[in-house]
Amino acid sequence: MKASDLFVRALENENVEYVFGIPGEENLDFLDSLSRSKSIRLILTRHEQAAGFMAATYGRLTGKAGVCLATLGPGATNFVTAAAYAQLGGMPMMMITGQKPIKTSKQGQFQIVDIVDMMRPLTKYTRQLVSGANIPSRIREAFRLAQEEKPGAVHLELPEDIAREETEEKAIPASLVRRPTAEEKSIVAAIKEIESAKHPLLLVGAGANRKLTCKMLRQFVENFGIPFVTTQMGKGVLDERDPLFLGNAALSSGDFVHRAVEASDLIINVGHDVVEKPPFFMKIGGVRVIHINFSSAMVDPVYFPQVEVVGDIANSIWQIGERLNKQDRWDFSRFLEVREAGESHVQEGADDGRFPVYPQRLVADVRSALEQRGIVALDNGVYKIWFARNYKAHAPNTVLLDNALASMGAGLPSAMAAKLVHPDQHVVAVCGDGGFMMNSQELETAVRLKLHIAVVILRDDAYGMIKWKQSHMGLPNYGLDYGNPDFVKYAESYGAAGHRIKSADELLPTIRKALDEPNIHVIEVPVDYSENDRILNREIQERSASV
Repeated sequence: MKASDLFVRALENENVEYVFGIPGEENLDFLDSLSRSKSIRLILTRHEQAAGFMAATYGRLTGKAGVCLATLGPGATNFVTAAAYAQLGGMPMMMITGQKPIKTSKQGQFQIVDIVDMMRPLTKYTRQLVSGANIPSRIREAFRLAQEEKPGAVHLELPEDIAREETEEKAIPASLVRRPTAEEKSIVAAIKEIESAKHPLLLVGAGANRKLTCKMLRQFVENFGIPFVTTQMGKGVLDERDPLFLGNAALSSGDFVHRAVEASDLIINVGHDVVEKPPFFMKIGGVRVIHINFSSAMVDPVYFPQVEVVGDIANSIWQIGERLNKQDRWDFSRFLEVREAGESHVQEGADDGRFPVYPQRLVADVRSALEQRGIVALDNGVYKIWFARNYKAHAPNTVLLDNALASMGAGLPSAMAAKLVHPDQHVVAVCGDGGFMMNSQELETAVRLKLHIAVVILRDDAYGMIKWKQSHMGLPNYGLDYGNPDFVKYAESYGAAGHRIKSADELLPTIRKALDEPNIHVIEVPVDYSENDRILNREIQERSASV
């Protein structure tokens, strides 16, 4: 068989469902082999970056490596942002790129870039295939590394002469792998710390966002009643309607949730990932910290935990929960005071009728429009902070935000991937006008695939978050304003439905209409970022300081 046939069989062996991307002439043998696959579907996109975002989001939602495809040169270089997105965000993803023949080539250096070396700092594994015989082991190793903790990006380059080689090799089946469990003494030390504390607090980070870990943490909170906070990428691991949920560490400091952290004498830090902004700062002689994670702590001036429980997180939580004794000395009254004050602030403005739409009203209406397990996919902008603070996630991976690379342009592709993985769930993408236009061409892909999603575009005709920061620093307004298309006509030109909000009261019924009717719906929502400084800086710090 052709080596490209073997490559596709190896992908089938890894239970790959989709290959997202744009083929080039160097991929034609691979494309021919893929056309005969009975289990893998090619999702042709309009830009390689969007294909990478879709593959990464597929990996985030399933735990299996999403696969994306590009040609050599410019096609492969367009994967760079998506590679960093997956690598920092802990999303398993495999990139496949083509290359000119490596044994005999008559085209000199045309389009030749060393993609393998380019990918080295952005991936867990990057290799050029130099023989068809190497395909089974390279693919098995790439998937193994992409999916083991911490998940991330991998890359394989398949030159066109290697793709058409003849080979009799067979795909290597996946082995049974069990993650190591934490050592006994660390479990005992953690239990001793928790039982000795008076104000223990549970902090849930990005690394805890795994299916079994969510289950074990839910049982732990139910059994011991310890209040919890989350980071942005830990959002949804536990149901945020729980009365023990104190808030999300969306801001660097000064928020209500930081008052709770300051009141604790022990932080049980589960799934801490240094890619996120620190949810708290340690000081010598200050709060004690238990680090529970797949890997040991990366020590820096503000993070040096006293106890580390290193191993499978779900198993560690289960072991601690089996032997921990609930203590009468635990006092959570201060935490609950802070929660009440924070909840009161979050609810303010949820029914505000001002137009352009008020931030709290936007978040409240999106939450109301989505059923319990509906998914909201966020692009990157200041609205990400609004959703992190104000949007109650009911289930894991129902709020897709990137607090690692924080790349613009991922909102729409992420929503598309979410709809492919969960076709029966409602999906809403929330994008700034700047981020939306970075991959807006994928509207055609969504229409072609008949994906039913709603895209809310927050329009302020500027790079609003940076403009807000510019103003906050006392700098003059410069270099951040731009023009936009008529988004209703733009959507309709692709065959999508377009809507424009003209009052705050139109927002919720329009989103509901978009979710009830087939097609992809684009909803233009004017916003005013001028309220950010008051809402996210002065008001929060003044009111939380008084709690």
